Amino acid sequence: MNVTETKSEGLTREYTVVVSKDSLAEKLEAKIAQLRPQMNLKGFRPGKVPVAHIRNTYGKSILGDIVQEEVTATSQKTLEDKEIRPAAQPTIELTCDQEQMMDGKADLEYSMKVELMPEFEPADVTDIELERLVVEVTDAEVDEALGKLAESNKQYEARGKTAKAREGDAVVIDFSGKIDGELFDGGTAEGQTIVLGEGRFIPGFEDQLIGAKTGQDVTVTVTFPEDYPAENLAGKEAVFETKVNEVRAPKEATIDEEFAKGLGIEDLATLKDLISKNIEQELAGGSRQRLKRVLLDALDERHDFDLPPGMVEAEFDQIWKQFEQEKEADRLDEEDKAKSEDELKAEYRKISERRVRLGLVLAEIGRINKVEIKQEEVSRALNQEASRYPGQEQQVIEFYTKTPAAMAQLRAPLFEEKVVDYIIERAKVTDKTVTREELEKALEEE
Repeated sequence: MNVTETKSEGLTREYTVVVSKDSLAEKLEAKIAQLRPQMNLKGFRPGKVPVAHIRNTYGKSILGDIVQEEVTATSQKTLEDKEIRPAAQPTIELTCDQEQMMDGKADLEYSMKVELMPEFEPADVTDIELERLVVEVTDAEVDEALGKLAESNKQYEARGKTAKAREGDAVVIDFSGKIDGELFDGGTAEGQTIVLGEGRFIPGFEDQLIGAKTGQDVTVTVTFPEDYPAENLAGKEAVFETKVNEVRAPKEATIDEEFAKGLGIEDLATLKDLISKNIEQELAGGSRQRLKRVLLDALDERHDFDLPPGMVEAEFDQIWKQFEQEKEADRLDEEDKAKSEDELKAEYRKISERRVRLGLVLAEIGRINKVEIKQEEVSRALNQEASRYPGQEQQVIEFYTKTPAAMAQLRAPLFEEKVVDYIIERAKVTDKTVTREELEKALEEE
């Protein structure tokens, strides 16, 4: 193998790597000798196929595999010999006449372009000063959450037979819908309970049941929205013959021991404690989010080094693609709408550079200090990801297990959080008690 450096500019290196045709020929003969005892071809005794026949029949196919193996092995050896820590997978391009090479008349020659990981000394994290915003859970918050819980678990009791249904009442109905006088799939139900005013049915359906009484027959005429998911119904008028079986009024919930037991909780005190812990966990999450942002700002201020252009470009492309999707969906904020494309690209490129810089800083701090992810942490994250696809959990797990790139994406945020924890444990962190509103304002300023 002969390696020549053809470019050394910033963090970019390019090499020309040559493997002689004689070396390839030797490896081809060795491979044929290895395969020959296992070959069983028609017209020859097992393991006795002539070498010349194997070479003529399978030589190019075998040589193709050898070339691939050689490129992998020699490129890796080049990185090791040059003591290169690549920022990404090297770009390799064959530069020889491939037909001549496969005929054994030319050397294997390829170019390899690689971007280096920048060399820098991470800042001393022990002198970083951080302020952590802490919010204490109040009784008023617990009571408010209890009230919302009671509202979401609202009970209903039957009104008198002559009472008219009001907005907010629950009505139990049977209905049969027709379009152009014909029944349609999904248009018939019995014992269906709907709460008037919640807007869960076709627009206008619930409104026409306000004022109805128990036992009354009501003809409801509505038009399906133009964007209704079922294309055969979209935009069409439907008539529903509806029977009101019962009108029920909302019953104000009494927050007591029985209410807690109705939710499967031992008693009211335990329910309040669970709610308090949930609120505490929510607030702690917001506090950490803000603390991490302040930490990343501090790290960004303390580091300035050359970045691998390819990494920045890849990050920018990802951000810009997301921006274009938001733009197409008309979800841009007014500030971005007022800017030119050049202004936006300049801003997003700065964001890309910051993300890459911070990613490299966190990775280097983690590497130097031997921060590692435990297998049980990866397994937990994998199970959480799989749970997002009910019924397909096993397929998801198999996909990640067999796809290194996907597994790396799963591990990356776990590693980042562990490095952030490592820094926070060693930085000078002071707690400041604030209100929920002050914490939320601090988060909005991101």
